[in-house]
Amino acid sequence: MLQHCRTLSRWTDMCRYTSNAGLGPKLEKNGNVFSGRGWYATNQFALDVIFHNRMRQYECLTTNSSLAAAIFVPYYAGLDIARYLWAPNTAAVRDATPRELFRWLRSKPEWGAMSGQDHFMVAGRITWDFQRPTDHDDDWGNKLMLLPEAQNLTVLVIESSPWKRNDVGVPYPTYFHPSTDSEVRAWQEKMRRARRPWLFTFAGGARPGETAWIRNEAMEQCRQSRQCKLLECNIGYSKCHSPDSVMRMFERSVFCLQPQGDSFTRRSMFDAMVAGCVPVFFHPGSAYVQYLWHLPRNYNRYSVFIPEDKVREGNVRIEEALKKIKKKVVRAMREEVIRMIPRLVYADPRARPPGVRDAFDVAIAGVIERVRDIRRRKATVVFKERETWKYALVGREKEIAGWERFFRKGRN
Repeated sequence: MLQHCRTLSRWTDMCRYTSNAGLGPKLEKNGNVFSGRGWYATNQFALDVIFHNRMRQYECLTTNSSLAAAIFVPYYAGLDIARYLWAPNTAAVRDATPRELFRWLRSKPEWGAMSGQDHFMVAGRITWDFQRPTDHDDDWGNKLMLLPEAQNLTVLVIESSPWKRNDVGVPYPTYFHPSTDSEVRAWQEKMRRARRPWLFTFAGGARPGETAWIRNEAMEQCRQSRQCKLLECNIGYSKCHSPDSVMRMFERSVFCLQPQGDSFTRRSMFDAMVAGCVPVFFHPGSAYVQYLWHLPRNYNRYSVFIPEDKVREGNVRIEEALKKIKKKVVRAMREEVIRMIPRLVYADPRARPPGVRDAFDVAIAGVIERVRDIRRRKATVVFKERETWKYALVGREKEIAGWERFFRKGRN
């Protein structure tokens, strides 16, 4: 796929964005926006490549699968489906590579050990791109997440489903990819000192004719406020595709509005938090049921929640709601957001990983703990079954000894 990177998107030159180990073109120092190293024009769907290259630097790899806490499958699921999302093709074409992948995995002894429950992969798009409900050619996406084998392994996506058990939300890639601890700390201090003249901002495009979401209403309220900065994303190239325009606005804002877009989540929320801007959510699916490994469970510590129904019905004005928040509470939220920055960004995969834990480290720890829980549950079931058989075989010591040898061999 990387060798034929020009086929990965109909509209975007993904060869630019798969360069530099998936980070994309380097962003040069630009006034007060980007300071020092670590800044790249990273595409929001480049996580497959970034994660794989980061994994190559992971300090705890083993070639002995029997010793592994988890097994990584480096299949670029997000790049694969991107080739077919808008192209005239059949459902069978879109499902071909996932089916081929699982046929191959089933043939491997590593898969047979736990039927894939200790395997994980990264699919750097939203989960809905991999859950086509029918075999109709005009339905969206492929069936990667619905295939029987996929029910066992863990899939890391940039937006997960609240109703599935095997996909886990991890942060969208941002523009910041530090190589050292000092780069992280310097950026955090810069964001603490940043002057923020705008009370709230929004970067995004309108959804004409769409009444179910409040994006259009949020944009209109921003236009009417003297304390709001609006960066409109029109069709084609706009300032929203300019990293320095986006980050400059977020750095100068106290709150950043994050209404739903084409799906529950937005890459913008992570760009905003990296800039020390407190996110304002309108639907719990945008963050609070996502990214459970990376964001605090107590969402009041780092964000503001305004129910979208109240905005839609005219019962709440966004500016008024934000003005009611006490300054000391705002300062505490902003400090929490800035403190979270290291775990929201992916370190440069070509460098020695920073000492602080980044989004990759948090995700790996989550996967390993998830597999441990599965193993613990399996061990508990086996132990209970063994004890039941023991009581049923009272007085038949030879048979009991045989079962003991069987279980001991299974554990080893």
